[in-house]
Amino acid sequence: MARKQGSHSDITGPRVQDTALRLIARHGYAAVSMRQIAAEVGVQAGALYNYTPDKQSLLFDLMRAHMQDVLDALAAADLQGDPPARLDGFTRFHIRFHLPRSDQVFVSYMELRNLAPENFAILESMRREYETALENILRDGVAAGIFAVPDTRIATMAIIAMLTGLSHWYREGGRLGMDAIEEIYCNLVQKSVRR
Repeated sequence: MARKQGSHSDITGPRVQDTALRLIARHGYAAVSMRQIAAEVGVQAGALYNYTPDKQSLLFDLMRAHMQDVLDALAAADLQGDPPARLDGFTRFHIRFHLPRSDQVFVSYMELRNLAPENFAILESMRREYETALENILRDGVAAGIFAVPDTRIATMAIIAMLTGLSHWYREGGRLGMDAIEEIYCNLVQKSVRR
C-alpha cells in the first residue's frame, strides 16, 4: 500500500503526539483508542506502531516530554536573590510556563494513575526534582527567619497545586489580564509562607 501523503515520520510523528495529547486531555486516557488517534491523524491504525510501541508508551512519552521541558526551562530561569525574590521568581515561572500548556498540564496531573508502575516511578522522580526546587526556596526562607512554614514539603505541594489550578480556570480575555493575576498569585504565595 502506498504511503499516505503527509505521513512522513518527521511530520506524522509530531502529529501523533499532538493528537494523542489533545484527545487524552479532552476525553481521558481510558476513553481514547489507538484507532481514534490514527483516524484523527489520518493514518491506518497499524501505522501508529511506527511511532510508538503501544498506548502506554505514548502516554508516558507525552508526560515525560512535558516534565523534561519543565525541568529544562526551570534550570534556564536561574532564580536569584533572597528567598522572597526566588519565591516570586518560581511563582512567575510556574504560571508563565504552564498556562499556555493546559493540555500538557492536565494530562501530566490527571493521568498519572494510568501509568505502569515503572513509568510512574520515572515521572515521580522528575516531579520530585521540580518540587525540590520550590522546597529549597522555602527551607532557605525558614532558615533565614523570613518564612514561617511548619512543613516545607506540605507547603510545596499546596503552592504547586494552587499555581497549577490556574490553568484549569484562566481564560484569556477575562476580567483580569495575566499580569494582574500573576501579581495576585505572587501575593497569595508570599502571604501563605511569610512570618
